[in-house]
Amino acid sequence: MIDEFAKDNLHGRLRRDREALVWKLDGLSEYDTRRPLTATGTNLLGLVKHVANVEARYFGEVFDRPFPQPLPRWQDHSNGSDLWATEDETRDQIIGFYRRAWEHSDATINELPLDAPGHVPWWREPYPNTNLFAIMVHVLGESIRHAGHADILREGLDGRTGVRAEHEKQIDEEARAAYCAKIEQAARSAAPIKA
Repeated sequence: MIDEFAKDNLHGRLRRDREALVWKLDGLSEYDTRRPLTATGTNLLGLVKHVANVEARYFGEVFDRPFPQPLPRWQDHSNGSDLWATEDETRDQIIGFYRRAWEHSDATINELPLDAPGHVPWWREPYPNTNLFAIMVHVLGESIRHAGHADILREGLDGRTGVRAEHEKQIDEEARAAYCAKIEQAARSAAPIKA
């Protein structure tokens, strides 16, 4: 009974964070979804592409349930190519790939028990032999981490925040400025700036 509760809870959170990540692209120009927004090149569409590859691999290859379309070898991503969209890849293609990865992942999660054995060939010894529970926790961690990155990137672009459209509130620039000024004052008071 606890296994089904744990599985349903982890799966529900994974579904929530998938939707949140895709929602972060909503209403943005093609350029803004793709452009590097950090010194390391992190971008919104690249985060979606990366997490899609993570799901396709971990819920596919690890459980001998290969994803139905060809994927680049895991080692081929060492150059960061899974973290950005080429000019030939469209937003719809990447989101479509992510949604197909969801379907494939959901089938694996639904059909296997939490203790189903899996093997992660790219993990170092003694960790490659694992189970569905550990992979669900791992993938959920990846999804949460990158959804958090997307939150910050999106806020930096246009100030929009939140995890779902129905919870989004109208941006009150004056209230935000006052809030940030309060935090800035606390920071300056705690650590005075030297001239």
